[in-house]
Amino acid sequence: MGPPSSSGFYVSRAVALLLAGLAAALLLALAVLASLYGHCARVPPSELRDRGAPGAAPSLPGRQEPTSQPGPTPEPDVAATRRNWRPPGPWDQLRLPPWLLPLHYELELWPRLRPDDLSASALRFTGRVNITVRCTAATARLLLHSLFLDCESAEVRGPLSPDAREATAGRVSVVELWFAVDMQYLVLELGEALQPGSLYELQLSFSGPVSQDTREGLFLNLYTDQGERRALLASQMEPTFARNVFPCFDEPALKATFNITIIHHPRYVALSNMPKLSQSEKEDVNGSKWTVTTFHTTPHMPTYLAAFVICDYEHISRTERGKEIRIWARKDAIADGNADFALNITGPIFSFLEDLFNISYPLPKTDIIALPTFDNRAMENWGLLIFDESLLLLQPHDKLTEKKIMISYIVSHEIGHQWFGNLVTMNWWNNIWLNEGFASYFEFGIINHFNPRLPRNEIFFSNILHGVLREDHALVSRAVSMKVENFTETNEINELFDLFTYNKGASLARMLSSFLNEKIFISALKSYLETFSYSNAEQDDLWRHFQMAIDDQSEILLPATVKSIMDSWTHQSGFPVITLNVSTGVMKQEPFYLGKVKNQTLLTHNDTWIIPILWIKNGTTQSLVWLDKSSKVFPEMQISDSDHDWVILNLNMTGYYRVNYDKLGWKKLNQQLEKDPKAIPVIHRLQLVDDAFSLSKNDYIEIETALDLTKYLAEEDEIIVWHAVLMNLVTRDLVSDGNNHDIYPLLKKYLLKRLMSIWNTYSTIIRENVAALQEDYLALISLEKVFGTACWLGLEDCLQLSRELFRNWMNHPENEIPNPIKNVILCYGIALGNDKEWDFLLKIYNNNTKEEERIQLAYAMSCSKDPWILNRYMDYAITVSPFTFNETNVIEAVAASEVGRYVAKDFLINNWQAVSERYGTQSLVTLLYVIGRTISTDLQILELQQFCSNMLEEHQRLTVQAKLQTIKNENLKNKERSARIAAWLRKNT
Repeated sequence: MGPPSSSGFYVSRAVALLLAGLAAALLLALAVLASLYGHCARVPPSELRDRGAPGAAPSLPGRQEPTSQPGPTPEPDVAATRRNWRPPGPWDQLRLPPWLLPLHYELELWPRLRPDDLSASALRFTGRVNITVRCTAATARLLLHSLFLDCESAEVRGPLSPDAREATAGRVSVVELWFAVDMQYLVLELGEALQPGSLYELQLSFSGPVSQDTREGLFLNLYTDQGERRALLASQMEPTFARNVFPCFDEPALKATFNITIIHHPRYVALSNMPKLSQSEKEDVNGSKWTVTTFHTTPHMPTYLAAFVICDYEHISRTERGKEIRIWARKDAIADGNADFALNITGPIFSFLEDLFNISYPLPKTDIIALPTFDNRAMENWGLLIFDESLLLLQPHDKLTEKKIMISYIVSHEIGHQWFGNLVTMNWWNNIWLNEGFASYFEFGIINHFNPRLPRNEIFFSNILHGVLREDHALVSRAVSMKVENFTETNEINELFDLFTYNKGASLARMLSSFLNEKIFISALKSYLETFSYSNAEQDDLWRHFQMAIDDQSEILLPATVKSIMDSWTHQSGFPVITLNVSTGVMKQEPFYLGKVKNQTLLTHNDTWIIPILWIKNGTTQSLVWLDKSSKVFPEMQISDSDHDWVILNLNMTGYYRVNYDKLGWKKLNQQLEKDPKAIPVIHRLQLVDDAFSLSKNDYIEIETALDLTKYLAEEDEIIVWHAVLMNLVTRDLVSDGNNHDIYPLLKKYLLKRLMSIWNTYSTIIRENVAALQEDYLALISLEKVFGTACWLGLEDCLQLSRELFRNWMNHPENEIPNPIKNVILCYGIALGNDKEWDFLLKIYNNNTKEEERIQLAYAMSCSKDPWILNRYMDYAITVSPFTFNETNVIEAVAASEVGRYVAKDFLINNWQAVSERYGTQSLVTLLYVIGRTISTDLQILELQQFCSNMLEEHQRLTVQAKLQTIKNENLKNKERSARIAAWLRKNT
């Protein structure tokens, strides 16, 4: 017996016996646990959400919570030992601990999809994965990613002998397994620590649900082909959905090789990243036969590129430089030739990029598959590219849309990823722009290589630059490249796939190329891609290779290192406004804000950019200069009021900034436009309009300065410039606001006088030779706005053309309305017609199965000016035929027009409950915003609040009140702007 306790604590004999009994029971429990060390109880994640990780949430935001079918009640085993609380640990961190390095996955998946049973509401799959890992730090705890998966068993084999793994491998006991749900981890507690430097194999069996509502992980598509209902399975792993399909180390830097096996019904074909290696047959417990397809080993790649498809599709193929390319699609689509265009462009794009970078595409084949439903996106999986069919398939007769060019750009983007993303991958998601920005940038180089007549700068502006400049500003919440420590939740990774990653990333790559030159730019990228092939890179790695290319030559001199220059753009939000005073030559920079504040010290954007200034003077390109401080003097940019010089900064809009001038600078440009607009290149006429209207809207210049630039428009024959002017002048609010009676007649007189030349050009083409438009991409994307404005302004020839084309289509359906103006013609055909035209369109709608066209028709039917037709339409949507018009909220569509706003409001009074049941209670809130879009007084807000008081819950009423107040304030500001526009129009009409 030991020494007595210093506290003098006394234990009676009865208590001692009780304690001895408890100790014996504890030892027995530990012995049972030791005997069950490798067993993982079948406890679905749904049961672990409140007892796994500390502070585990009851559900995952934005994620489907599938209902799992638990197995039989487990015996007393590891499930019984789970604690309800875990101390803080690595499972609380978004990044995996660096203890294990995955080297290879042996993955088998068995989805239970059968072609004769498509009604299963809870389709599931089973799987097994053996992951070979190298231990880099001693640890008795393993973390993998896993979400929505049920674990059947878990074992750890090793240490493995590099020469004879099977013969010499031991086993490491798995004492406990649990889920840290917040960070989506599967945690294995081991009986002993793994040894640094040794190899181990993690063996896991699992099952999970096939997603039917989202395109994440392994998901289901139901579709119709050859008149039959069919199904397919496909995968989407990027960015963090591989963990929904199999337990894995789901981070982009943890690359490994994969051997993939898919078990599927014999009537289906299975596709994966690599070519098929072998096929065999197996029977399930019911005697049903299944096909086992095994694929060749992949190169080293991240989990987000693993891809699988199980489908009943046909394909067409060709060989490019000895490697097979196959396009897979619905059998109907293949038979109709809809995949031919994609097949014809894919091989040459691969060859072009191989030659450009001098790096061969490393996989032996490429499969590209068109899914009926993929949320209008595409994915670059190595060897198995997946597209929404609307982005890949082209009907052979579909020549009068921008779709041909759009498909070319998207296919180019995804093939570009085979180098930027697949071959070289960013180290973590904070630099996803290295993938998406460069793939987006090279879209344009690829397409211009094959279509050199396309106006490259104007298309880049329209497709990329315009949209992101409209959304970006100094107080936007994020930069292109983020610090890793800024991320705390998985859903923050998903949010990175936005306009800034793609469009701003592409714009910064283009700017970098412009202030270097194409030779240096491509040389640096070649070096970067060669160095980091099959590996990962940081943004700084890219800058280092650009710096190496700069240091190897003497032609290009920079004011700072490439890293310093580019970090000033990628590490801070927003972009600068450059202001040039042409009288003094002083140039300054300041952050662009949505609504410039006079007391700028209230704002907290103190950094400056290192800005490349490419510029022209009197149409001649000048030497590159740099604005690397808040202000600087450039004497060569000075001009006087007496001469005829003019200066434009930002040559070809390659810089990611807006440009402002002093009054003399704007005056000189306006004079040149009126004297000889063609002396200013198209891209700069586009730039002047876009910059001036944006700067005036946000209080950097007066609106009159922007309007002065439109005086010359009678001489403007480039439709893309007209498109920019009309997008800024004829806004949606102006068109749908009946209170614009003051400005409308002035605008009508001013614009129609200048619009006639461009109208006559394109209306003649529409009437006489519409096929001529098929190669004019800028016209295809601009015509709708130009024609819509002409009809809105009451141009009789536009209204007459709308009647002609609509009635011709009614009487002879084979005479289709030209697609670029189809929305305009459908709308004005209904607005100028009566119930005969409306009933015809309804019939077309009911017989149409294409969602995109049904949406187009549904909106067109809301263009009627007859209240009784609009009332019938809304009634039809919610009561007579509640199972149609699922693609469109008909009440919202009606309320969007000026006539419809009042009709919809009256309709809601008696039918708000039916509307709520049909479209949901949130639709009532949205409807009130649409109906109240023109309010400008507190009395109007009060009237709307009283109107909706019985319809909404208390929290919804508060939300509506706040939103209506915001709308009112915006409208008051717009009224001031409109009044100034009206005054200017009176003076200049």
